[in-house]
Amino acid sequence: MTAPVEQAEPVQHAEHAEHAEHAEHAEHVEYADTNQHYDLDPEIFGRFLDPLRKYSSALYTSETDTLAEAQEHKLRFVADRLGLRGGERLLDVGCGWGSLILFMARELGCDTLGVSPAPRQHDYIARRAAEMGVSERVRTLVGHFERLDLPERSFDAVTMLGSIVHMPDADEVFRRARAVLRRGGALYVSESCFRSDATHAEFARRAGTDFVREDIFGWGDMRPLSALVASAERAGFSIASVDDLTGHYRRTIEDWLANVDASAAELDAHAPGLAAKLRHYLEIANAGWGYTTKHYALVCKKSR
Repeated sequence: MTAPVEQAEPVQHAEHAEHAEHAEHAEHVEYADTNQHYDLDPEIFGRFLDPLRKYSSALYTSETDTLAEAQEHKLRFVADRLGLRGGERLLDVGCGWGSLILFMARELGCDTLGVSPAPRQHDYIARRAAEMGVSERVRTLVGHFERLDLPERSFDAVTMLGSIVHMPDADEVFRRARAVLRRGGALYVSESCFRSDATHAEFARRAGTDFVREDIFGWGDMRPLSALVASAERAGFSIASVDDLTGHYRRTIEDWLANVDASAAELDAHAPGLAAKLRHYLEIANAGWGYTTKHYALVCKKSR
């Protein structure tokens, strides 16, 4: 373990660390709104996600696993891949509704910091941390990871579950992740990827891809695995493992779709047509698995 360092205030006092500094810079506009989907009312996500509101692939261990069980399996899988044993200092980039940091704080006693550009997520995490009695181990920052000034060598592990797709400069993301890790620390990245460079070039500008990228998220690029590995290696990481979780994400989305259908009236009460829009997005996401898209878990080590 590393010596204590000053980080963010506890989650109930999360800071909007980079808003004022960068609001006037036009070069950031193209992806400043990638939180447009994630900053929706948290009750919307509660209608179709699991109770932890984990918005990324689950890990199913049997035919009878529920979505909630599979999402907990996935969080334990992440902990295992990172070699977490308890009490580590962990940074979650793109922390969403806090499922990973809340889980690691509660189950392993980790000191966690979550980063997300979506302000509503931080308010929700603060409430959940207080309810779970882990507020002192759960901290958040509102902002883009690439712009935050975090102490070097201050974390034992960094996680990015479905977040690097929203970051235009993958090389900079990996470089910064390595900088904040202590020697021997690990980075876990799980991401949906186009199957190859050729598939990426062919499908990146098709109508379905544009709908997900522009209408749902505001910006996104599903780079092939080879591009992520290259960025990691350029940053100085050693690749420790790669797992293909494509089938697990297909089943996760099938469970989400069932929940959207079951909650269509409640979703449409938030915004007319919302259920249909969510179903369209999820159906597009599920249509290409294995053909155009894959979902991988990549673990990188900072060896020196």
